[in-house]
Amino acid sequence: MKRPALVTLFVAASLLGAVRPANHLAGEQSPYLLMHADNPVNWYPWGDEALALAKKENEPIFLSIGYATCHWCHVMERESFENEAIARLLNDYFVCIKVDREERPDIDAIYLDAVQRMTGNGGWPLTVFLTPELEPFFGGTYFPPESRGGRVGLKELANQIHTLWVNERPKVEEVGQRLVTELERSARIAAGDAMPEATALTRYLERMKTVFDPIYGGLGQKTKFPSASDLSLVLRLHARGAAPDLLGEVTRSLDAMMNGGLYDHLGGGFHRYTVDRAWRVPHFEKMLYTNALLIQTYLEAYQVTGRADYARVARESCDYLLRDLRLTGGAFAAAEDADSDGAEGSFYVWRLAEVEQRLGKEEAKLFAAAYDLTATGNWAEGKNILHRVAGDAALAKRFSLQPAAVAKRLAADRELLLGARAKRVRPLLDDKVLVAWNGLAISALARASEVLGEPRYATAAAAAAEFIHEKMWRDGRLLRRWRGGDARIAGQLDDHAFLAGGLLDLYEATFQPRWLERAQVVTQVMVDRFSDPEGGFFDTDGSDATLLYRHKEVFEGAIPTGNAVALLDLLRLAAYTGKPGYRERAVTALSAYAVPMRRAPRGVPVLLTALDMATRGAVEVVIAGDADAAATRRLLSACRLTLIPGRVIARVASDAGPAGIAWAQGRHPLAGRPTAYVCQRGACRLPVHEPAALREELKRAVAVEEAAAKS
Repeated sequence: MKRPALVTLFVAASLLGAVRPANHLAGEQSPYLLMHADNPVNWYPWGDEALALAKKENEPIFLSIGYATCHWCHVMERESFENEAIARLLNDYFVCIKVDREERPDIDAIYLDAVQRMTGNGGWPLTVFLTPELEPFFGGTYFPPESRGGRVGLKELANQIHTLWVNERPKVEEVGQRLVTELERSARIAAGDAMPEATALTRYLERMKTVFDPIYGGLGQKTKFPSASDLSLVLRLHARGAAPDLLGEVTRSLDAMMNGGLYDHLGGGFHRYTVDRAWRVPHFEKMLYTNALLIQTYLEAYQVTGRADYARVARESCDYLLRDLRLTGGAFAAAEDADSDGAEGSFYVWRLAEVEQRLGKEEAKLFAAAYDLTATGNWAEGKNILHRVAGDAALAKRFSLQPAAVAKRLAADRELLLGARAKRVRPLLDDKVLVAWNGLAISALARASEVLGEPRYATAAAAAAEFIHEKMWRDGRLLRRWRGGDARIAGQLDDHAFLAGGLLDLYEATFQPRWLERAQVVTQVMVDRFSDPEGGFFDTDGSDATLLYRHKEVFEGAIPTGNAVALLDLLRLAAYTGKPGYRERAVTALSAYAVPMRRAPRGVPVLLTALDMATRGAVEVVIAGDADAAATRRLLSACRLTLIPGRVIARVASDAGPAGIAWAQGRHPLAGRPTAYVCQRGACRLPVHEPAALREELKRAVAVEEAAAKS
């Protein structure tokens, strides 16, 4: 069923007499801002008009930050921002500004830091009160309309803040100024004097041993996020022999995620997180970045373990991106909402009677036993979240079937139910295109094309890359967001870093020179516009005077930081091009971030991935042979099915190697046969022709790097 567009929803509401005169958000493109365009709150977007008004009227700013697929943002809108009485208070006392955190992570980062410093907590919706000079003096997250359960209500809070502003404004301004000073100070990382030792990775692994949930997998024992970057780093360290005792923890985590409610068993793809320890009850929104990162983690797990179910999950998640998030033109939408048809998760959950109606009662018994469906429901009020609780072998024994027959029947059942689900009211699609998240998707699809041998994924990745180049690259500048033909907002560090990484992955999947060339162009813009003279990169280019300071994100959350991915880009380009400037800049940044890597390694897994590559260097692989020859493809497959940290790869079809890659020059097929070369630290091993021999050479290369690091 086609999703209702925002405009359609507004028109329908108007016919019912529900739409009020639009506020200042009506001309925006963000789906999140447009959701609030008919609120009685007189919202402004962040910009000169609203900020000038606050100064002119000497009124504080009520800043509300959220995003389109945020469940509690919807709740606060329904309860408070559609409440006429609360809206009058907000309009009378404040200049009200709405920000989409996904469009403006720079604004969000500053005020999220402020709220966390004030309260010890943070999240969305983010609610912050600012002076007209944009200094935060009070904040929190969700506020109910009326005070309840020990939580102050927004109505009472608005009155209290107004009284405070009128009667004690100098004290309020002093609080804001002092907080901004503290934020600016904390944004300056205490630089180290040298690149951290590889022992930072040892400390990281020791810490990881203490945080894995020994029962349900994952990190921690409360709300569960996938933590893809941590799992990927442990897999990479295991691949070179540094974490032999943690592979079981990683596979327990991956198994729990793909079998539990976090995974969409019918349509593929992962929800953002679960609210419980056992991965059973998800917060149902599906984010592009969550899936892009997890696709890569499951691919790496497949490379390490050879388990077909990890490859299946990666493939199904790629297909989810192509089916449900790909937009006309080839780019990918940001997310799907958790809510639909007026309730959270209603698109995804099932009553047993519905399944029986679709599959028949006898077939439904098998499906229910596999996916934990009951008449009373495993979630609430007869509703079931699909969990895979029994494997094919166990089901075969219980139902007197062969395991292959079980697998075939369940696959057919899932297809039938997926078709039935498609007729439901779909969650809202946040169809804005974000360069950063598309960069992650390009990486995921390019790597899936390599590992799974699926050229269509590389084709999709290339289409997304071309979309960005054509629609969001203007006059040598990258723009962050596109929607409905409108591209705007200066690209930020993560846009440049994630896109460059995606282009490098696309080069390795296709060996088309233009992707390597574009990666270098994007990286140079990143270096020119975002570099911090003290090392590393600022998150913004300094062109927006409304920001209190230039933020520099070092510690990683659900998404890697732009800084961490930028260093990987530099190191990979250093390996490909041989230009020393790339590596020198990366090493300088790693030195600048030495303190957090030494003291808090758990918070910087992708920075540690860059440290690992900088310490051990690259493993260079050249596959020389006709691209269409079966023997060439077998050599490529042998390389791609092995997880080799720091690997860079080139293909040579004749005596002339790819332009700009010095170590590929002069490598050519020997004795008329496709040939593989493995090189490291300026020396190459003997060329080989067979996949098994190539795998052995790759293992030896990894062993050499590990021995060199230990010495």
